[in-house]
Amino acid sequence: MERFNRNLHLCAAMRQYLLDELSFLERDNLEHFLKRSLKPGPIGGVFWLEVPPELLAPPQLEHPSCGPFYFSVVLEQAELRAEFLVRSSHNMHCSCIAWATPAQRQFVLDFVDKMLQEEFISV
Repeated sequence: MERFNRNLHLCAAMRQYLLDELSFLERDNLEHFLKRSLKPGPIGGVFWLEVPPELLAPPQLEHPSCGPFYFSVVLEQAELRAEFLVRSSHNMHCSCIAWATPAQRQFVLDFVDKMLQEEFISV
């Protein structure tokens, strides 16, 4: 059954992809997908989507010791957020931490689209 009140946001100011109004079953399915597919983050509900080497931008390529590089995917009670900030796995304050390039942003969007499709979640 299609949900017409679902909100899907691409937030330019916050630079994140937000899917909200998830049902309990949808959230459960997404959690299982994320646990199967991504590295767990430092706190519950946070997962790391690794940036493929071929998509690294010059700031990341110039700092191989700060890698691997990740995007955070955050699953909360009724929403999923995929951030467009490329993070270092070792350093919180470095010039290699940068907003996603267009290709990196498309990688995140493709990941979310694949996840929704595989879990049969319509938006």
